[in-house]
Amino acid sequence: MTTRIPATEITGLYGALVKKFSTKMFGRVPESLGVMWHSPAVLKASMGFGQKLQKWDHCDESLKSFAHMAVASYIGCTWCLDYNYFMAYNQGLDLEKARQIPCWRDSDVFSPLERDVLEYAEAMSSTPVTVSDELSARLLERLGAPALVELTSVIGFANLTTRGNVAMGIESEGFAESCELKPLAARSGRTVA
Repeated sequence: MTTRIPATEITGLYGALVKKFSTKMFGRVPESLGVMWHSPAVLKASMGFGQKLQKWDHCDESLKSFAHMAVASYIGCTWCLDYNYFMAYNQGLDLEKARQIPCWRDSDVFSPLERDVLEYAEAMSSTPVTVSDELSARLLERLGAPALVELTSVIGFANLTTRGNVAMGIESEGFAESCELKPLAARSGRTVA
């Protein structure tokens, strides 16, 4: 991977914890952490918020995961899509659906609710945001207000991380390969992980 900001050495007590956690989770320390280590406070805040949102429980985990993957595919963040494939595998989510996120519009594996969630994720990720009243109303009716607020926040966080990774040139590090989850081609024919 050639990033726009070169990785730096991860040092100090907090750095040792980050390396230990990463090695336990991935079997190694991802290069992307070295890029983010230029600002440990930013890395810590991002990781902390990511851990907190994983504890939210109003919205179904698979819907949140698929929404994050839809954002990653839409924005073109190969790192996030690769990581989310890895997490889907480890969380026991439907891997066939996970694989088909990049081409969800042409796939017949998604339920109407899942399709609305994927559309919502893309609509929130476009500039300007294109969420329609009708789509929002359908999701509100099916999910309820607490779950829709949670889903919206997860998608907002996904936009923060995916756009930052793409801007810094952080790309896939092969997490999905370790669980033999082969991604499909993304929209416009490019590989996403």
